[in-house]
Amino acid sequence: MLGDRDAIATIAVKDTNAAKQFYEGKLGLRPEESAESSVLSYKSGNSSVLVYQSQFAGTNKATAATWVVGDVDGTVRELRSKGVAFEHYDFPDTTRQGDVHVSGKTRVAWFKDPDGNILSIVNG
Repeated sequence: MLGDRDAIATIAVKDTNAAKQFYEGKLGLRPEESAESSVLSYKSGNSSVLVYQSQFAGTNKATAATWVVGDVDGTVRELRSKGVAFEHYDFPDTTRQGDVHVSGKTRVAWFKDPDGNILSIVNG
């Protein structure tokens, strides 16, 4: 039923102006037209990201969206140069190389948007 349909990441924010600066300016997402002023719509590769205003912004304590990238370390450097700060976590069987968590062949880095939503990048 839904297995052959595209999914959209939906992320709650308190301030759409701050979110716009972050998602467009720092992450480089491409804005799309939105019918509502409290909703930002973005294209990210073949996926879509919907950022909407909500009083519950930042309350999710888990990863809200993940981008698959070819070079995690290079992407971390680029995002850090734009002022993005990275999160550090302790997981079993995982080491950290700078801001990148390594577990086997998996390389992943986590960061937060201005509302505290947890986002990540992972090697593809």
